[in-house]
Amino acid sequence: MHLRTLIFLITVMVVIGCKEDKTKKVEPEKKKTVTEKVASSTYEDLEGNPIELSDYKGKRVLVNYWATWCRPCIEEMPDMEKAQAILADDNYVFLFASDQSVEKINKFKEARGFQLDFIKFNGVYAEENVSALPATFIYNEVGEQVARFDGGLKWDSAEMIEKLRAVQ
Repeated sequence: MHLRTLIFLITVMVVIGCKEDKTKKVEPEKKKTVTEKVASSTYEDLEGNPIELSDYKGKRVLVNYWATWCRPCIEEMPDMEKAQAILADDNYVFLFASDQSVEKINKFKEARGFQLDFIKFNGVYAEENVSALPATFIYNEVGEQVARFDGGLKWDSAEMIEKLRAVQ
Protein backbone atom coordinates (compact mmCIF):
# COMPACT_ATOMS: atom_id res chain seq x y z
CA MET A 1 0.00 0.00 0.00
CA HIS A 2 2.80 2.39 0.77
CA LEU A 3 4.30 1.79 -2.67
CA ARG A 4 1.03 2.82 -4.38
CA THR A 5 0.86 5.96 -2.30
CA LEU A 6 4.44 6.82 -3.10
CA ILE A 7 3.90 6.29 -6.85
CA PHE A 8 0.71 8.38 -6.67
CA LEU A 9 2.50 11.25 -4.93
CA ILE A 10 5.39 11.19 -7.40
CA THR A 11 2.93 11.21 -10.32
CA VAL A 12 1.01 14.15 -8.84
CA MET A 13 4.24 16.09 -8.27
CA VAL A 14 5.42 15.47 -11.84
CA VAL A 15 2.07 16.55 -13.30
CA ILE A 16 1.88 19.67 -11.13
CA GLY A 17 5.53 20.50 -11.77
CA CYS A 18 5.07 20.24 -15.55
CA LYS A 19 1.87 22.30 -15.58
CA GLU A 20 2.42 25.62 -17.36
CA ASP A 21 1.91 28.70 -15.23
CA LYS A 22 -0.30 30.89 -17.39
CA THR A 23 0.00 33.84 -15.02
CA LYS A 24 3.73 34.10 -15.45
CA LYS A 25 4.82 36.65 -18.07
CA VAL A 26 7.39 35.19 -20.46
CA GLU A 27 10.05 37.56 -21.74
CA PRO A 28 11.60 36.86 -25.13
CA GLU A 29 15.17 35.60 -24.83
CA LYS A 30 17.68 38.36 -25.44
CA LYS A 31 20.19 37.81 -28.22
CA LYS A 32 23.68 37.28 -27.03
CA THR A 33 26.30 39.57 -28.48
CA VAL A 34 30.04 39.27 -28.71
CA THR A 35 31.57 42.15 -26.82
CA GLU A 36 35.13 41.70 -28.02
CA LYS A 37 36.11 41.35 -31.63
CA VAL A 38 39.23 39.36 -32.34
CA ALA A 39 41.68 41.61 -34.13
CA SER A 40 43.16 39.97 -37.18
CA SER A 41 44.37 41.45 -40.41
CA THR A 42 43.94 39.94 -43.81
CA TYR A 43 47.63 40.37 -44.56
CA GLU A 44 50.89 40.93 -42.72
CA ASP A 45 54.34 41.93 -43.83
CA LEU A 46 57.26 39.58 -43.31
CA GLU A 47 58.01 41.21 -39.95
CA GLY A 48 54.53 40.29 -38.70
CA ASN A 49 53.01 43.77 -38.92
CA PRO A 50 49.34 43.77 -39.92
CA ILE A 51 48.41 45.39 -43.23
CA GLU A 52 45.20 45.80 -45.19
CA LEU A 53 44.63 46.82 -48.79
CA SER A 54 42.86 49.93 -47.47
CA ASP A 55 46.29 51.04 -46.17
CA TYR A 56 47.14 51.75 -49.83
CA LYS A 57 44.14 53.97 -50.62
CA GLY A 58 45.20 56.61 -53.12
CA LYS A 59 47.42 54.13 -54.96
CA ARG A 60 46.73 51.53 -57.61
CA VAL A 61 47.36 48.10 -56.13
CA LEU A 62 48.26 44.84 -57.83
CA VAL A 63 47.82 41.82 -55.54
CA ASN A 64 49.24 38.57 -56.83
CA TYR A 65 48.26 35.40 -54.96
CA TRP A 66 51.01 32.82 -55.32
CA ALA A 67 52.77 29.90 -53.61
CA THR A 68 56.35 28.68 -53.41
CA TRP A 69 55.36 25.38 -55.05
CA CYS A 70 53.48 27.03 -57.95
CA ARG A 71 55.57 26.84 -61.12
CA PRO A 72 53.53 29.42 -63.15
CA CYS A 73 53.70 31.79 -60.16
CA ILE A 74 57.49 31.61 -60.08
CA GLU A 75 57.83 31.82 -63.87
CA GLU A 76 55.91 35.11 -64.04
CA MET A 77 57.83 36.82 -61.20
CA PRO A 78 60.75 38.11 -63.34
CA ASP A 79 58.21 39.74 -65.69
CA MET A 80 56.38 41.18 -62.68
CA GLU A 81 59.65 42.66 -61.40
CA LYS A 82 60.10 44.35 -64.78
CA ALA A 83 56.49 45.59 -64.83
CA GLN A 84 56.92 46.95 -61.32
CA ALA A 85 60.00 48.90 -62.46
CA ILE A 86 58.23 50.19 -65.59
CA LEU A 87 55.24 51.35 -63.51
CA ALA A 88 57.32 52.85 -60.67
CA ASP A 89 56.15 56.38 -61.56
CA ASP A 90 52.50 55.34 -62.17
CA ASN A 91 51.37 55.22 -58.51
CA TYR A 92 51.38 51.40 -58.34
CA VAL A 93 52.01 49.08 -55.42
CA PHE A 94 52.74 45.43 -56.20
CA LEU A 95 52.01 42.94 -53.41
CA PHE A 96 52.71 39.21 -53.56
CA ALA A 97 50.46 37.38 -51.11
CA SER A 98 50.96 33.76 -50.08
CA ASP A 99 49.10 31.77 -47.43
CA GLN A 100 52.27 29.88 -46.62
CA SER A 101 54.28 30.58 -43.45
CA VAL A 102 56.40 33.71 -43.17
CA GLU A 103 59.43 31.43 -42.72
CA LYS A 104 58.71 29.65 -45.99
CA ILE A 105 58.14 32.95 -47.84
CA ASN A 106 61.40 34.37 -46.44
CA LYS A 107 63.36 31.27 -47.48
CA PHE A 108 61.87 31.52 -50.98
CA LYS A 109 62.71 35.24 -51.18
CA GLU A 110 66.31 34.64 -50.07
CA ALA A 111 66.81 31.69 -52.42
CA ARG A 112 65.31 33.39 -55.49
CA GLY A 113 66.44 36.97 -54.92
CA PHE A 114 63.29 38.59 -56.28
CA GLN A 115 62.93 42.29 -55.43
CA LEU A 116 59.20 42.03 -54.76
CA ASP A 117 57.02 43.00 -51.81
CA PHE A 118 56.08 39.59 -50.41
CA ILE A 119 53.34 39.46 -47.76
CA LYS A 120 51.56 36.75 -45.79
CA PHE A 121 47.88 36.18 -46.62
CA ASN A 122 45.97 35.23 -43.47
CA GLY A 123 42.65 34.57 -45.17
CA VAL A 124 41.22 31.69 -47.15
CA TYR A 125 41.71 31.67 -50.92
CA ALA A 126 38.12 30.49 -51.49
CA GLU A 127 36.82 33.60 -49.71
CA GLU A 128 38.74 35.69 -52.25
CA ASN A 129 37.25 33.55 -55.04
CA VAL A 130 40.67 32.11 -55.83
CA SER A 131 40.61 28.48 -56.91
CA ALA A 132 43.92 28.30 -58.77
CA LEU A 133 47.26 30.10 -58.60
CA PRO A 134 48.49 32.52 -59.67
CA ALA A 135 45.58 34.92 -59.43
CA THR A 136 46.12 38.65 -59.72
CA PHE A 137 43.72 41.40 -58.69
CA ILE A 138 44.03 45.05 -59.67
CA TYR A 139 42.52 47.80 -57.50
CA ASN A 140 42.11 51.43 -58.48
CA GLU A 141 43.07 54.42 -56.34
CA VAL A 142 39.77 54.36 -54.42
CA GLY A 143 40.17 50.69 -53.55
CA GLU A 144 37.76 49.14 -56.05
CA GLN A 145 38.72 45.90 -57.75
CA VAL A 146 38.76 46.74 -61.45
CA ALA A 147 40.50 43.75 -63.03
CA ARG A 148 41.43 40.15 -62.42
CA PHE A 149 43.88 37.91 -64.22
CA ASP A 150 44.12 34.15 -63.66
CA GLY A 151 47.16 32.12 -64.58
CA GLY A 152 50.71 33.08 -65.40
CA LEU A 153 51.05 36.02 -67.79
CA LYS A 154 53.67 38.12 -69.56
CA TRP A 155 53.40 41.11 -67.21
CA ASP A 156 56.05 43.26 -68.86
CA SER A 157 54.53 43.08 -72.36
CA ALA A 158 53.53 46.39 -73.95
CA GLU A 159 49.88 45.26 -74.00
CA MET A 160 49.82 44.41 -70.27
CA ILE A 161 51.63 47.63 -69.29
CA GLU A 162 49.05 49.58 -71.31
CA LYS A 163 46.20 47.75 -69.52
CA LEU A 164 47.71 48.49 -66.11
CA ARG A 165 48.29 52.16 -66.95
CA ALA A 166 44.66 52.45 -68.08
CA VAL A 167 43.32 51.48 -64.65
CA GLN A 168 41.06 54.22 -63.32
